[in-house]
Amino acid sequence: MKLSKDLVLKQANAACKNTLMETLQIEIVDFGDDFLVARMPVTPKVHQPDGVLHGGATAALAESVGSFASHIFIDTEEFFVRGIEITANHLKSIRSGYVFAKATFLHKGRTTQLLDIKVTDEADNLISICKLSTIALPKNK
Repeated sequence: MKLSKDLVLKQANAACKNTLMETLQIEIVDFGDDFLVARMPVTPKVHQPDGVLHGGATAALAESVGSFASHIFIDTEEFFVRGIEITANHLKSIRSGYVFAKATFLHKGRTTQLLDIKVTDEADNLISICKLSTIALPKNK
């Protein structure tokens, strides 16, 4: 039986309780066979002192969506995922609204994964481009 997209999104977001994702109000909003999308509100909570989105908050959004994408595309009974490197190029400022991070795989290996993460605003303007490397490590049972 295939689960509904709404149910999967509800379960995914429930897993984010009491985490940095909840603190930053990051919400997973869409997924497909090869992508995952999350959004984060741009409020003073994630601003730099001069009132624009903090690059660290953007990187946290990108790492969250990328790691979560790797997590849902592996066998979580056997493996857990950790981010091992992230890069972020910030291209445009934003003061309010939402930013959306869409993670897609550039490489989906058994051990390492490489994701391209584009962060856009509500008008689909490119805010940042990030790359995330993750690793799937065996669980000790």
